[in-house]
Amino acid sequence: MSGPERIAAAFAASGKRAALMPYVMGGYPTLEESLRIAQACVDAGADIIELGVPFSDPLADGPVIQAAGGAALAAGADLAGVLRVAEQLAKQLPVVLMCYANMVFAPGALAFCERLAQTGASGLIVPDLPPEEGEPVLAACRQTGLSFVPLVAPTTTPERMRLVGSRADGFLYAVSLVGTTGERSSLPETFGEVIAHARAASPVPVALGFGIATPEQALQAAQAGADGVIVGTRLVRAAGEGDDPAASVGALVGEFAAALSAGR
Repeated sequence: MSGPERIAAAFAASGKRAALMPYVMGGYPTLEESLRIAQACVDAGADIIELGVPFSDPLADGPVIQAAGGAALAAGADLAGVLRVAEQLAKQLPVVLMCYANMVFAPGALAFCERLAQTGASGLIVPDLPPEEGEPVLAACRQTGLSFVPLVAPTTTPERMRLVGSRADGFLYAVSLVGTTGERSSLPETFGEVIAHARAASPVPVALGFGIATPEQALQAAQAGADGVIVGTRLVRAAGEGDDPAASVGALVGEFAAALSAGR
């Protein structure tokens, strides 16, 4: 299957109120441990893995994920190593790589996407890529069978929402708040409107991310109409705090999966 087809199948087969999409920082604490963490997510009920590539200027990320990326880089993680992690995970479920635009444009969008597609990964998220500059990446994704996953936010205008939504061919990433990634004590009051506007703008599933820190918040997102829920900072923090990072993250992912399965 192509990337979009595999992602669509994962949403359809989730069996939850919303597909569960844990974020894993590739190379954190080490490349080997990040693979163990991701495998623990798979075993605990993840439907899709968002795999981050550490970068020196991660402008969309809050302090926890920034620190994890810095530690990964200091430990020697690089794109080649993260792609090896992606290759192992992609044998089991869809993997969507999250990286910044410099990493895509440095080798050329097509060369980058060809390399990513060879791992068996299903898609690509580039959070600092505006639509006006995204055509080469969109074209490269389509040429290589990858899903291109754009982002929309509470500040996205209706016209721009429709433009971005028309380019999504796996799922549309709805950002719940204005700001960087990170845990929040509660979801913003407008998160339901963001989901509704995103769903109206695109035929593909909508996944809500940024700020989801508890199973209860994940369930709130699903009840508000999100087709998928992305959990990042809470899991990255657990990976840094636990004596056994994979076990700590796996236990948390299990709690999120249970919450999203409640009442199904």
